[in-house]
Amino acid sequence: MKTICSGNTSKNANNVKVIFPYPPLIIRQDKDSLYLQDKPSDFKKTNYLLMRKIIFISLFFVAIINFNLSAQETTNPEKYGKTLNLGLGIGGYAGYYGYVGHSLPIFHINYEFEVAKNFTLAPFVSFGTYSNKYYWGDSHKNYPYRYYSYRETIIPIGVKGTYYFDQLLKANAKWDFYLAGSLGYSIVNSSWDSDYYGDRNYYHNGNTLFLDIHIGAEYHVNNRIGLFLDLSSGVSTVGIAIH
Repeated sequence: MKTICSGNTSKNANNVKVIFPYPPLIIRQDKDSLYLQDKPSDFKKTNYLLMRKIIFISLFFVAIINFNLSAQETTNPEKYGKTLNLGLGIGGYAGYYGYVGHSLPIFHINYEFEVAKNFTLAPFVSFGTYSNKYYWGDSHKNYPYRYYSYRETIIPIGVKGTYYFDQLLKANAKWDFYLAGSLGYSIVNSSWDSDYYGDRNYYHNGNTLFLDIHIGAEYHVNNRIGLFLDLSSGVSTVGIAIH
């Protein structure tokens, strides 16, 4: 193959003057054909402009995608519900447990269902147990004076309604803030030592029906796990939320 390079004019092997358009071209002669092409510098310039267009178009589409994702987050507010809450609290001074007169651990579990915008309902069950000593005896009936044991197990069940104020407070996505109310019934099982024959109603139980109010917050560690604090007129709890 033979290549003849030229500016604006050139002569071929037969001294025939050939006029080329500007800018200069490179003529490649194969066995049967002639080829015209831009100078190598023009190839570099063309490739540079093409790459600029590709990068610009790519950045444009990335910006559109990010904008759409942000718009979806704005138009589709955070969903609540489908959450398992496991909490531990201290009772004995308020609500149903107020008559106990000393602290006792309370385990609490509920599962939230979203039933309306920013509002959930959560069936729940709690568990607590405690024991007391009561000094009693009856000399007339030959019952010796000593300490007798009393044990009580309490299992409150009910439903908790929760309204989330995140949108109103414009809270960070990591936080949830709520106000709630719970209504329930306490299943109570009490027992004395078998040889106790005194007044078995000495410890007066609280009302087995209860209505409590709650205010609380949750911090989302990640998309699946959160940590919450629930302050209540009954038993306040801290715990973990599993989404």
